[in-house]
Amino acid sequence: MSGPHQSESKVVLITGASSGIGEATARKLVKNGHQVILTARSDEKLKALVNELGSDNTFAVAADATQFSQLETVVDQTIEKFGRLDVAFANAGTGVSTPGTEKGYVEEWDKMLLVNINALLYTAKLTLPHLRKTQGHFILTSSAAGRTPIKGSIYGASKYFTYGFGQNLALEMAEWNGRCTSIAPGMVNTPFFDEAKPDKLDPSDVADAVLFAIEADPRNCVREVFLMPTR
Repeated sequence: MSGPHQSESKVVLITGASSGIGEATARKLVKNGHQVILTARSDEKLKALVNELGSDNTFAVAADATQFSQLETVVDQTIEKFGRLDVAFANAGTGVSTPGTEKGYVEEWDKMLLVNINALLYTAKLTLPHLRKTQGHFILTSSAAGRTPIKGSIYGASKYFTYGFGQNLALEMAEWNGRCTSIAPGMVNTPFFDEAKPDKLDPSDVADAVLFAIEADPRNCVREVFLMPTR
């Protein structure tokens, strides 16, 4: 049975929306008739994206997703503008420049864990009450690194958390017919890396996965999409 707002056009909030996977997903969703709220730290990049995609279907609020109060403002403004929330895409994430446990830097770990774990939890806590009203959809960017061991990878360990959290949240949301999807891509050619990796996944590939999950029939909860580069 569909929820009260299971319509073709959905209101979607995307964190980490100013570049990479978040930006590509915003483009894909707007192209397919959805309304998108963009948030990231860079106000300049967000405004440029809204100018490009059009203010009728996009709305931007600059915020640091690791700051609960800032993210709360984003969600409040989303509801104020659109009146509802159908999908939350917790996409914000980061890595470390120095791999390994013994040689790694505590400061880098702290920064990464705030983004990869805390921002995800904050996004879920703040959006779930609104998603419950629409029998909505929570989507998160996990990683292939959260599905298989990688020697000394603290980043990979943080993505084990995101993967596990997504599985647990799916069960929690199922109690009120909400849907939860974990997107787990392998290496993606994004600004995340210093050098371009054109033979790896493109951000648009991940955006395709998000669109697939969102537009699946309400009876179908796509719990996970696992993507790997062909090469």
